[in-house]
Amino acid sequence: MKIYSKLIVFALTLFLFNACTQDYIDSITKVDPGTDESAPQITVNFPPDGYELQTNEAVTSIDIDFKVTDDIEIKSISLKVDGAEINNYSEFKDYRVAMEKYTYDNVTTGSHVLTVEATDTDGKTSTTNVNFTKAPPYVPKYAGETFYMPFNNEYREMNSLTLATAVGMPGFTDGIQQGTAYQGAADSYLTFPATSLQGDEFSATFWLKLPSTIDGPAGLLVMSPEDTNNPDAQNVRTSGFRLFYDNSGGLAQIKGNVGTGDGETWVDGGDAAKFDPAVNNGWLHVAFTISKTAATLYVNGQLIKQSATTGVDWTGCDLLSIMSGAPRFTGWGHYSCTGDMDELRLYNKALSQAEIQTMMLKEESMFHMGFDGNYKDAVSGDAATVVGSPDYAYGDGVSGDAYQGATDSYLTFPTTGLQQSNEFSASCWLKLPSTIDSNAGILVMGPEDTANPDAQNDRTSGFRFFYDNSGGLAYFKVNVGTGSGETWVDGGDAAKVDPAVNSGWIHLAMTISGTDVAYYINGQQVGTATTTGIDWTGCDLFSIMSGAPRFTGWGHLSCTGEMDELYLFNKALSADEVTLLANE
Repeated sequence: MKIYSKLIVFALTLFLFNACTQDYIDSITKVDPGTDESAPQITVNFPPDGYELQTNEAVTSIDIDFKVTDDIEIKSISLKVDGAEINNYSEFKDYRVAMEKYTYDNVTTGSHVLTVEATDTDGKTSTTNVNFTKAPPYVPKYAGETFYMPFNNEYREMNSLTLATAVGMPGFTDGIQQGTAYQGAADSYLTFPATSLQGDEFSATFWLKLPSTIDGPAGLLVMSPEDTNNPDAQNVRTSGFRLFYDNSGGLAQIKGNVGTGDGETWVDGGDAAKFDPAVNNGWLHVAFTISKTAATLYVNGQLIKQSATTGVDWTGCDLLSIMSGAPRFTGWGHYSCTGDMDELRLYNKALSQAEIQTMMLKEESMFHMGFDGNYKDAVSGDAATVVGSPDYAYGDGVSGDAYQGATDSYLTFPTTGLQQSNEFSASCWLKLPSTIDSNAGILVMGPEDTANPDAQNDRTSGFRFFYDNSGGLAYFKVNVGTGSGETWVDGGDAAKVDPAVNSGWIHLAMTISGTDVAYYINGQQVGTATTTGIDWTGCDLFSIMSGAPRFTGWGHLSCTGEMDELYLFNKALSADEVTLLANE
């Protein structure tokens, strides 16, 4: 056996030798890779440029996905965020192609720059930058708010950041403010888990635009139990609530129904609850509140109907339907509403009429800056330009954070869309600096004074809301340009505020109509004057917390105090509306 084995090995060796010498197997030859002609190519798959990361965590993570290719060989890759390296790569399975993923877990609120820098073996380097932001954690805007759906191109609830389930083909349309709203469609609606939204008291508010023709009943908001005995025509009303409208001769008659456990409570306002879509073809504000003793319906801030109740029972109510009675309230044909809905909020309290009217007013604003971790207008989503070094008074605002003024610091904002009529109003909260040692601008929208670029003071258009230093007191005044002249509103002693006495927040408001200008401190009117109306010529810039750059001729520079909850309106607020804002 050993002899045979040796013979076999010898034969195989001889065969392989002959095969190699007779070119049966090609020899390995070195291939010249050629000239390194180009730098590495970088593709960032995620995040896309301009991406906004939404989370209610203060610090969160982002999954980075990128690809690098080179014509010869990749030497190294550096991954950076805001200029600081977070990872690097120098070993690659394929020396010409690198596909990498990396989770960066220290993303804070604000704007960030992701940088991918790749170098090849010839020393050529490429760099790609991607801008992304982390939105500030959503802060409920109103006391008791548990649910908020703004319908801005998605069906996301902002407190939980959970997406609703869309049934059918709902869409989006123009909203009550800038941005989008829910657009109804036949056999279409949203559903959302309901258990966490329930309590002893409950309220819902939203804006509704009726369909052009009321050709049947429709559900608006429904939180009902499942009717297992009638799966195709469900109508158990002993728990939950149903807010809907019936077709009353072509009018939408809005009604509410509350299940009390052992019965039900109807909220039917009769003729007061009927709305003609031919007449009411704009947005209606609808509010429905449930306490332990009453269920109440409001439309446009006005009481429509209040009914006594023993309170709501939530047994079996695990689903919220939006813009339809389906699937839990279809027994009387309350299917999809083909109208529009915007700014849907739910609360764990029974709202008062004043609270509802205040919410309605704020949601009619054309500009809102809450200063909660950013200098963005919440209506347009656009950010102000920052001049100097203002800061945030974290947690010190009327609601959340506030703007903290500093010397030679302020914000500017383009006025596009803010000058829509001959009427205008502004409302804000202000905390004065501890010492009034100079004049200061609060809100200014004026034209450029090209003749005096370093001391601008053209007052023929726009407005100026400011204070003068009056012996250590802040003396508030308003000036409005009428085109052919100007209107001064000077409240005298009533408009003087002592920071030593008024060291907390004060509410300021200014209103301009075609006939009158007025301003208010803490809801009280301190000055008024007749006017021929405001002229907007050349007023392309809005300054916040300074007169600069358009109103500096008399030294009205930066206010070093604090500001919060700035609202602008394209109407002249009434005294009652100012009071609502001042009493929030």
